[in-house]
Amino acid sequence: MKAFLKKEWMEWSRTGRLLILLLVFVLFGIMNPAVAKLIPWLMETMSESLADTGLIITEVTVDAMDSWMQFYKNIPMALIVFVLLCSGGFTSEYEKGTLIPVVAKGLSRRKIIAAKALFLYGSWTVLYLLCAGITYGYNAYFWDNSVAENLIFATVCTWLFGVWVIALLLFFSAAAQNSPQVLLGTGGVAVGVYVLGMFPKLSPYLPAKLMDGMSLLQGISNREDYHASMAAAGGMIILCMALAVVCFDRKRL
Repeated sequence: MKAFLKKEWMEWSRTGRLLILLLVFVLFGIMNPAVAKLIPWLMETMSESLADTGLIITEVTVDAMDSWMQFYKNIPMALIVFVLLCSGGFTSEYEKGTLIPVVAKGLSRRKIIAAKALFLYGSWTVLYLLCAGITYGYNAYFWDNSVAENLIFATVCTWLFGVWVIALLLFFSAAAQNSPQVLLGTGGVAVGVYVLGMFPKLSPYLPAKLMDGMSLLQGISNREDYHASMAAAGGMIILCMALAVVCFDRKRL
């Protein structure tokens, strides 16, 4: 398993996947406060043209909350990039037949899927914390993060949503034959849960609610409102991992 983790690291490094993801998450981390900082300048630039139409723009002030709002707009896009780049983690192995030699030499299939899961979860965690940390640092420098309530809890909720999506990715990677099928399955379930989350009675019990971090930061929602969705996400993560192990054990390599 240790050797397979090393192999995953080498593959991510040589294919440029690690560098691309690193650049994407760092870029989004910098963009969040940068966009918030530029809002007053943009509004001032547009004020003259808008004045001709009868609209008068008063002085615009921004704070850390505007930057965190950008964070919650951008982190779903960063997660999509992560899923797109990692969707072929298993299927490329099937196509190339690279798993056959290691399994033939005695490496357990469960250790293979455990190594891939550990690497994906670890990568998401490090990249996510990097993005959130950069945003937090710039916010602390320019403004004051204390205006955001429940900041750590909201950050954990969004991280857990990403873990849930990766669990779906692992399940469909173990069950599907190619990368498009993995993307279709993962995206289909994620979008389906998001659509169901639009119904007020279902929303508190679905993982999609974990992405509503702004309600926590603004004090509109309480932590207790997210406990059911966290439990649902945790249960689905365990279920997806169990099904992934079963499917991979029966998979013809």
